[in-house]
Amino acid sequence: MAFNPPNLSSHPDATDKPVIWTVSISRLFDLFRDIMVEYDASATIEPIHLGFEEAAQVLRERLKTERCDAVIAAGSNGAYLKNRLPVPVIIAKASGFDVMQALARARKVSPAIGIITYQETMPELAEFKSTFGFPVEQRTYVTEEDAKAQINELKASGIRAIVGTGLVTDLAEELGLTGIFLYSATTIRKAFDDALEIARLTRLEGARGRQRAPIEQAQSRHNIGDLRGDSIAMQHLRESVQLFGRTNATVMLSGETGTGKELVAQSIHKQSARHRHAFVAINCGAIAESLLESELFGYEEGAFTGSRRGGHAGLFEAAHRGTLFLDEIGEMPLQLQSKLLRVLEEREIVRVGGVRPIPVDVRVICASHCDLYQASLQGKFRPDLFYRLAVLRLHCPALRERQEDILPLAEWFLKQALAQVGARSHANLHAEMSACRELLQTYQWRGNIRELRNVMDRLAVFMSAQPLQALSPQFIAKFAPEIVLEAPEKTGAQTTQGNREEFHSLDKEQRIQGLSPSSPTLHELMQHYEYNRTQVAAHLGISRTTLWRRLREEKLIQ
Repeated sequence: MAFNPPNLSSHPDATDKPVIWTVSISRLFDLFRDIMVEYDASATIEPIHLGFEEAAQVLRERLKTERCDAVIAAGSNGAYLKNRLPVPVIIAKASGFDVMQALARARKVSPAIGIITYQETMPELAEFKSTFGFPVEQRTYVTEEDAKAQINELKASGIRAIVGTGLVTDLAEELGLTGIFLYSATTIRKAFDDALEIARLTRLEGARGRQRAPIEQAQSRHNIGDLRGDSIAMQHLRESVQLFGRTNATVMLSGETGTGKELVAQSIHKQSARHRHAFVAINCGAIAESLLESELFGYEEGAFTGSRRGGHAGLFEAAHRGTLFLDEIGEMPLQLQSKLLRVLEEREIVRVGGVRPIPVDVRVICASHCDLYQASLQGKFRPDLFYRLAVLRLHCPALRERQEDILPLAEWFLKQALAQVGARSHANLHAEMSACRELLQTYQWRGNIRELRNVMDRLAVFMSAQPLQALSPQFIAKFAPEIVLEAPEKTGAQTTQGNREEFHSLDKEQRIQGLSPSSPTLHELMQHYEYNRTQVAAHLGISRTTLWRRLREEKLIQ
């Protein structure tokens, strides 16, 4: 697709073409270089043969003195750079047609084929395999070492052709297999077109002289692929996210703390027509009541003592044409709820201290850990606002409600945590994790996904210090004793004698320094951590806001 840049003659950089950098370290570099000549008339494109942290450091340094409108990368390299650069990173994604073409080429080499993709599998391929009996094995990887382990397993099973990214195919060929590159020229052209469109929109905004608050630049980091899990509950959740993304209706998310409500909200935003615009989030329970109104609606100059000269745009203005996520909306004061209702009805806001209505085009997604319907019946939440917000409703299931997802998620988080501390995951980690199935699945996981991730982060630290240490129930009992302590009492499950002996052999310091042998109470934890709420929240795997709420519920604070 040819790109015709807009007329920006009034802008100081009007004569400059968009600047795009392509970043790759594998055979993708050659494909980028071959196709970039087709875009010479539309953009200044530079191929950069670097990857991961080296690429991030070099690009960040160059961006201090050079202009770049967009970066194009792919696979694990692209995912690594996406949150580490201050410019848009467009990730080239293989299409279904790319996959079919690659599998057809691989079939000529080997009757059995392996396909290894970054982070997530392709559900459609599993259906294809079951329908047509196509012999293909799917695997995922996070790090280079992880990719090597997956390739070795496939090689041991007799597979001779591996389909994947440049990193995967290079590693496969190093191990004597045939690597089939996944990306096609069509896919790379689409990535270039997307990068040019991003550059065009950015330059148009600059030409109009629009000055946005820094928060308005916030973009959602997550999409539907980050909603991991193959349970029925998660399949339904992803289907709902895709469906809700097609509309502009308000959405109300419910679920316990740590179930990923903001991740779901970001995924809905990513699936919507608003995905190129801002995703702005605010926790209504984490901001003082006196400040929440000005945060949401902004204020005019002189509205109150200390107000910024010229006034300040609020989050509704920051999220114009995008999505505003109101987390813990049940904590919003009743008086402010009435103002929010008017904004949703009239689609305009009035800043604090102002009289001029400002039109806003914002989709609202809200979330709460409590039952807002019951709160509305009890007079704690406005019924009219509840029905205005709950056009679409979606429940985020607790981790214990989808037990079959616990082990795959734990393995995934542990691999990522090990990679972050520079440690290699064991080649037989999957088998080791399976040996811990009963222990992990009988624990209640009150902090849900957040708590599971925190526990895996903790285990990764100690595993990195003991590279030969296998993951086992005894190892978990030593460094995450709360899991062993609670499982028998809360679920009736029986831990192994080895688990009990390992736990009871721990000294007083390791047994949470003298906390009660059953799951410690909140009061005990507060005393143990000398009333440091940050440390208590970290121990429980919850946010400080949720801890504050629990302390009030148990009347430990006023």
